[in-house]
Amino acid sequence: MAAGLDSLEECLERHLPPAELAEAKRILYGEAVRQLDLPSAALSAATEREFDLQGYGFGAEPEQLRPPRIVRVGLIQNKIQLPTDAPVAEQVTALHKRIEEIVEVAAMCGVNVICFQEVWTMPFAFCTRERLPWTEFAESAESGPTARFCQELARKHNMVVVSPILERDTAHGETLWNTAVVISNTGAVLGKSRKNHIPRIGDFNESTYYMEGDMGHPVFQTQFGKIAVNICYGRHHPLNWLMYSLNGAEIIFNPSATIGKLRYHLESCLFAAESGLNYDLVYVQGHYL
Repeated sequence: MAAGLDSLEECLERHLPPAELAEAKRILYGEAVRQLDLPSAALSAATEREFDLQGYGFGAEPEQLRPPRIVRVGLIQNKIQLPTDAPVAEQVTALHKRIEEIVEVAAMCGVNVICFQEVWTMPFAFCTRERLPWTEFAESAESGPTARFCQELARKHNMVVVSPILERDTAHGETLWNTAVVISNTGAVLGKSRKNHIPRIGDFNESTYYMEGDMGHPVFQTQFGKIAVNICYGRHHPLNWLMYSLNGAEIIFNPSATIGKLRYHLESCLFAAESGLNYDLVYVQGHYL
């Protein structure tokens, strides 16, 4: 059975009666989430554009003096659109076009803050140790083509955008970083957060491309709450979550390009919800890399 096991959830759902399944999920994940009633137009558009669309609601403990705030968060897990030997610029453009289609559906669902997967504008090539062509996907976090693209999306849809990219830091010798750029719903670049733990597991070592980030644990004030970004492998370090929370984060994203069986650890996001905050999650899943 182990060879055919796609996920823990699938195994539990296959073998546990409904009451026991609900209790097992409560122990593993906490309070049960509710399914969102998403617009039929959005569901139809997702089917036509060949990606999955799901939505869940997360409640919070009510407060006595403040009314609840509802923030709708969108997560996108995409796949590459062209063969990896296609020209770099064409690969990036194809991914921009695909994400634009998906974000339009997220906007139909009323998403306020959307987060893309880790280094979403390129194939996840960091296991190869080959410099070219993969480092050519790196770009400026503030003024590169992806930043401009995301600024347009943010303004068009009144949506905060979290865009993880491979950053080229031209101000410091063109150093590369694994970076998440945070863009306001007005289109302003609020800042960036850099991956602060690098996996070195056996022969897999991402420090061939970039090292640990140097920006600490930044938190960004947006119209829809204070957000932070704990990139990929940083999720395994509890002090990361603590520091982002102590710095005031109400939502902590964890963009990752994890695939296969590992993707069921964490898809794309974790939340640190302050009392009085209620979150809707719209999960847009393209096919995996």
